[in-house]
Amino acid sequence: MKKFSRADAERLLILCAAVLVVVLAVRSGVVDEGQEQVSVPYTETESVSANLGETQETVVYYRDGDGYLVPVTRSIPKTEGIAKATLSLMVKSSANDLAAAKLGLLTVVPTGTQFEVDIANGHARVDMSKEALSAADAESESLMVSAVVETLCAFDTVKDVELLFDGQKRALLPNGTKVSGKLTGGMVNAETSDVFSENSVNAVTVFYPSTSGRMLVPVTRAVYGKDDIETAVLELIKGPKKDSGLQNPYSKDCGLISLKVEGGVATVNFTKGFMDTLKESDGGKQALRAILYTCTQYPNVKKVEIQIDGQKYTPEREDTATFLNQENDIIANYTGVIEIE
Repeated sequence: MKKFSRADAERLLILCAAVLVVVLAVRSGVVDEGQEQVSVPYTETESVSANLGETQETVVYYRDGDGYLVPVTRSIPKTEGIAKATLSLMVKSSANDLAAAKLGLLTVVPTGTQFEVDIANGHARVDMSKEALSAADAESESLMVSAVVETLCAFDTVKDVELLFDGQKRALLPNGTKVSGKLTGGMVNAETSDVFSENSVNAVTVFYPSTSGRMLVPVTRAVYGKDDIETAVLELIKGPKKDSGLQNPYSKDCGLISLKVEGGVATVNFTKGFMDTLKESDGGKQALRAILYTCTQYPNVKKVEIQIDGQKYTPEREDTATFLNQENDIIANYTGVIEIE
């Protein structure tokens, strides 16, 4: 019998998503002109802003076919309750499932779940309705909690999150997920969660292309050294774990010569082996973007300059990358200096 691989699973997920889109389209008939549209990755599309009026960007967490949480930057109508609006986009419903399916992803919060959100002094207190207690299994339950916490901690006004369920504090959810105390972000898709309790262990976040290469997946990796930018880049070019289902865009001959940060610019100098990365089918775009987001998560870094054996690398086309996994701009162009607005 043929082994069912991770790649097969993701292709099946995307196929099912396409079928869902068709079924919903047939059932709903003509889409209202004012209805929000979500673009498909790797397609040049117009921004949804023109049809929605004033909009703002927000980061929504979905689940992919390999069980990873994937942040997607979406443009939604501007609202004062942006945190609650963002969380609501992750709840299973016809509209939300369709939006996620167009990206080949899945929503992560049980159907019917409602949120009450109070944010003050860096603390977010979130009351999730009783429907949130109906997660199918431990994995789904854990992903839901992680998605809610990571989504809220992405806002500058939130440092930690306290979760309530149907108005009550709980230590454990029905499938065993711990939810007591103040929860903090930064541990999304942890490779090995049980080692982080050790005092000598730090964590860095790196980014790798998903099985399909459509999006970048954040991965939290344990390190026994400093949790600084140089450590993060060194871990990044090592590649993902062999059984992770994620792509490694860096060749085995790619090494880091030096990395320095001055005036908000991180200059990353690679060995000549980095040239093999640029020969990938996408021209090395995802590899470059992974470097960009791995570096710019550090607050003192606003730009990234790539060097190869001391020589500045300047691609043919110039572009500015602003948002991670932007729904209508998954493919971006890169320059020797990549800038975050």
